[in-house]
Amino acid sequence: MSNRWSEIMSVALVMFFFFTGCEQSYKSDKDDAATGLDPDRISVTSDFAAEAFEATGGLDAWTGIKKLGSECVVTFYEPDGSHYLTEQHYDVYPWSNVMRISGREPEGQYAWWFSNGQCDVLLSPGQNVKLPTDLDCPCLAQAILAITTAPVRFLEPSAQFDKQETPVKIQGKWYHPIHQTGTGGRSGGTVFYQDRDRLLVDMVRITCSNPDRTLTIRGYDYRKIEKEGPLGPTRIEIFSTGVGGAIQKRLAKIDCRTTVQAK
Repeated sequence: MSNRWSEIMSVALVMFFFFTGCEQSYKSDKDDAATGLDPDRISVTSDFAAEAFEATGGLDAWTGIKKLGSECVVTFYEPDGSHYLTEQHYDVYPWSNVMRISGREPEGQYAWWFSNGQCDVLLSPGQNVKLPTDLDCPCLAQAILAITTAPVRFLEPSAQFDKQETPVKIQGKWYHPIHQTGTGGRSGGTVFYQDRDRLLVDMVRITCSNPDRTLTIRGYDYRKIEKEGPLGPTRIEIFSTGVGGAIQKRLAKIDCRTTVQAK
């Protein structure tokens, strides 16, 4: 009996380290593949991009970053008025416009990799983990990337941006909308809202994988991320958005503690 139990434990340990090793290898491959814009060879050519960098601590605070890691408490709001509280970890690569979302649910641990508008499953407990709202992985990842790395997004070579010089008033604040065209520039696509006075981009509207559905993302309580990092939001809220950009129901609230990994 003792020998049989030892054999079972040995097999279990081998399987554990095998699958853990596979996941870590996959993660390492993804990390190594996280290359996009070269922060050492960038050129900031628009006034609004330069202002957005200055509003978050300056260009130098961004160019030394490889990854932003965030430990977050997430509240998802259901249509029936209930809410679901969970924890998620985000690894955001500003210069590659990709990220990793991981967490633990009753079904087990999970990890997703977001790139080029799609989410790949890195780790799954054997069945697909679904968010408790209709906010799917691509929408959630796109929202977080847009609001946390807005200045860097203005440097995308395949995208173009059109700043509206006449400000608009949204919930008591004046903003200059900056419309993105080119990559991802579908009708009603991404719009960055730059605060007229602070020059901070603390609100973004995106079109999700469903072109008929848009979200508004707002960042709050911007603070410096460690000693040499840029300013980032400590709270993010995601709202459904109606015709004409009217902010509707809150879908998620995300409170994070973020750290910097230098390149």
